[in-house]
Amino acid sequence: MTVADNTIDLGDQASFTGLRALGRGPLIQYTWIYDHPVDLEGLRRLHRSLGSGGLLGRRIERSPLPFGRHRWVRSTGPRDLDISPGTRPVAELNDWVNERGYIPVDPEHGPPWHLGVQQLEGGGAAVSLVVSHTVGDGLAIAEAVTEAVDGPPRDLGYPAPGARTRREALREDLRQTVRSVPSWFKAVVGAVKIARDQKGDLAASAKSVKAPVSSGNTTPVTPPFVTVHVEIEDWHQRAKALGGTSNVLFAALAARVGQVVGRLGEDGRAMLSFPVNIRTEGDTRGNALSTITVLADPEKVSTDLSELRGDIKRELAGVDEWTRMMLTPLPLTPLVPKFAVRRLEKMVLKVGKPIGCSNLGLFPAAFNRPDGTDADNFHARLVEPGLTPVDLERLNGHLFLVLCQTPTSMIVTVTAWEPGETNTKAALADSTRKALAELGLTATVD
Repeated sequence: MTVADNTIDLGDQASFTGLRALGRGPLIQYTWIYDHPVDLEGLRRLHRSLGSGGLLGRRIERSPLPFGRHRWVRSTGPRDLDISPGTRPVAELNDWVNERGYIPVDPEHGPPWHLGVQQLEGGGAAVSLVVSHTVGDGLAIAEAVTEAVDGPPRDLGYPAPGARTRREALREDLRQTVRSVPSWFKAVVGAVKIARDQKGDLAASAKSVKAPVSSGNTTPVTPPFVTVHVEIEDWHQRAKALGGTSNVLFAALAARVGQVVGRLGEDGRAMLSFPVNIRTEGDTRGNALSTITVLADPEKVSTDLSELRGDIKRELAGVDEWTRMMLTPLPLTPLVPKFAVRRLEKMVLKVGKPIGCSNLGLFPAAFNRPDGTDADNFHARLVEPGLTPVDLERLNGHLFLVLCQTPTSMIVTVTAWEPGETNTKAALADSTRKALAELGLTATVD
């Protein structure tokens, strides 16, 4: 048995702190689509396996100290597979996916994830897995699913909830906190350096946080999403013809969608934000990610990807140094009050109108067999229930693309919301088709 330290990573604690401070947080949703009936018993096996260990068989137990480090404890997830009643038309698939994405999960109180299935008219079915981003990023979830399909997941040795008495927890966490004090001073120095280096952006961020909000609408909304399917050979051929790679073509698509929906900076460029995987062998972090940001000219990328390719390559070359710098202040996470987290939300998302671009790549074959047989299709997306028009105006809107690869297709989900715009699925589909056409890509947009 591999035993892992059950103290959560500081990055995961920061994610949890943000969730509690803001009252909302991102979720990751994977959806598998079958053209034939699914094996319900196979899905129940997957459900049991996901809750029996590995990176999804856990939830957070808070430290009794207000400034203490939280810990992972065992969690079996929801009681059973959620089987939706009746059948639904294939045309309503995305509606069902949205419904599943808004069923609550919670990384502390549980369940931290849920698995559901919907029979479709014509004999097919859809399977949805929704996970709190605090518990796992896209690749952590894929790893957990792959382990659960292939066999029993890893036993990480996490204790049962409440295994420590309050007195034991206070004593252990206080000792741990005392040992952490020297790192606080180093973190303060690092935070001051970052603030100095990023002074211009931070000032602009602070100013934008104070900007008045126009709508005053605090009713939660569901940003629309569409899925894009491109034949893998067509995708790679177009990337090569434009002087780029698959990842660069994905970035170009994000820039073009951003242009069509009006999500560009004052200089006419798109601010592309890429999560970068830093997960290592045996990594038990929920989120093992860094980020890079690249400014792209949406006009240039329609005919030539070489400049964008060079910019992305340069940023990736410096990601280790950037990651080390950004991790330096993390020991201060347990000391940050909720009001400060709420104030910093806009700053974390950077100045301007960022466009999220998450390339999850090609998954292991087992990942595409949730019921034990190969799904005919799947896609992934980021969801954040509870967002209101007021939130989205403060954040300058939202545009996030996720790319997944199958042996035959490139599948992109596009989720968007722009303040003051139509914000319908039909309008987003039209915008996405226009961006694809401008890049010379033939695709199906659902």
